[in-house]
Amino acid sequence: MRYTVHTLLGIALVAAATAVGAAEGDIPDHPALTAKWYFGAGLFIPKITTEARLTSATLGAGAIIDFEDSLGIDDEKEVPGFMARWRINHRWRLEAEYFELNRSATRGTNREIQWGDQVFPINTQVSTDFDFSDLRVSVGYSFFRTKDKELGAGIGFHVASYDASLRTANVGSESEDVTAPLPVFTIYGQFALTDRWAVAARLDRLSLDYDKYEGSIGALGLDIMYQPFRNFGFGIGFCLLLFDLTVEENARQLEVKQIFQGLILFIMANF
Repeated sequence: MRYTVHTLLGIALVAAATAVGAAEGDIPDHPALTAKWYFGAGLFIPKITTEARLTSATLGAGAIIDFEDSLGIDDEKEVPGFMARWRINHRWRLEAEYFELNRSATRGTNREIQWGDQVFPINTQVSTDFDFSDLRVSVGYSFFRTKDKELGAGIGFHVASYDASLRTANVGSESEDVTAPLPVFTIYGQFALTDRWAVAARLDRLSLDYDKYEGSIGALGLDIMYQPFRNFGFGIGFCLLLFDLTVEENARQLEVKQIFQGLILFIMANF
């Protein structure tokens, strides 16, 4: 199943058409833009591509592995996600977001695969575990904010955690786990279309090279929110995450390139 931004744009146009009926001069009052506390929980349905390589001090770099095509882990999976926001005052806000994606599979190899210090021969049944989680924490400053509009910028971290292992009954096993705190700059905006409809967007981006980490991260989020009740509502969003990361540790490197893209269906509460 494939999702594009056009899906959300279509919903946004419907919401905008609803807003046209409002009397001229009326200013929408949507809780997502005014409430001090915001909590969201939903279902993230990403399409995933994963390419990774674990080098060896004795065997060298080896080839990059496509984990979905070569090892059979799912390229699409539904996972829960959570989000919270605290408006500290009129300009400042603090927010956090989290999801994790754990996948496993067993498949016979159609080529020789090197993962770290272990080499898995062709036609070997390899069991794979590839676990990932992302915790995003950011603080933002809204340099433009009215009752129905908000634009701001901030800084934060995507704390990405990887735990990948390959094993067989006869050859052996090899695993690697790393946690990478990746700083990002953020631009965000929220706009109330009516008292019930609102849209939001966020862009995270940074390339980095510090300590044992090297790479880049990008994230795009688009949300359409409908709130028929003052404190509760629901919405649909599109999320795109791109990780290109190299971590050097213990005389070897873990290289990972991942793309997550898909819809988010969520419920929200404002207080």
